[in-house]
Amino acid sequence: MNCGTLNPDDRRSWRRALPWLLMLAIMAVAVILERHEGRIWWCACGKWNVWDGDIWSAHNSQHWLDPYSFTHVLHGVLLCGLLAWLAPRWPLAWRLTVAVLLEAGWEVLENSAFIIQRYREATIGQGYTGDSIANSMADIACCAAGFLLARRVGLKGSIVLFVVVEVGLALWVRDNLTLNVLMLIHPVDSVKAWQMVH
Repeated sequence: MNCGTLNPDDRRSWRRALPWLLMLAIMAVAVILERHEGRIWWCACGKWNVWDGDIWSAHNSQHWLDPYSFTHVLHGVLLCGLLAWLAPRWPLAWRLTVAVLLEAGWEVLENSAFIIQRYREATIGQGYTGDSIANSMADIACCAAGFLLARRVGLKGSIVLFVVVEVGLALWVRDNLTLNVLMLIHPVDSVKAWQMVH
């Protein structure tokens, strides 16, 4: 018996488990970095609501899910398409790991003082103070779910999903992924005025 080497079955199991372990490690690092940035674990209200649908309240981005969770699903849809194009031969689990890494990187950046201030100045998120860590981790999970959903429904289904979610969010909360990116990068006064009507 040789305890120093893995048999082929053990090596295959390890290779299959590695991307999933890396995803957990990526999320753990994101938690540490966000905590270092001063993010709180959960909504300061102390209520254990899973969902909060009011984007104008202090609860927005503080519980697990909110209307912006759908934009993170769309992040996953976009990343699935991008990575399928850039790395078509990579196994699905590794492409998903890269998507989780990119989303976690965005979550850490989004919760930096610079981006929080940019949201407060340029978008309708005037009272935005950053995500809770629970909300941020749920956003990463929503991205992963969007990635897997896009993989399942294919390109046409993903396009339909993207359009339906974007239109639905625009009608519901007067914001969506496209408007969020636009207003963050190049604010448009007329769009902001329309968004502020609630």
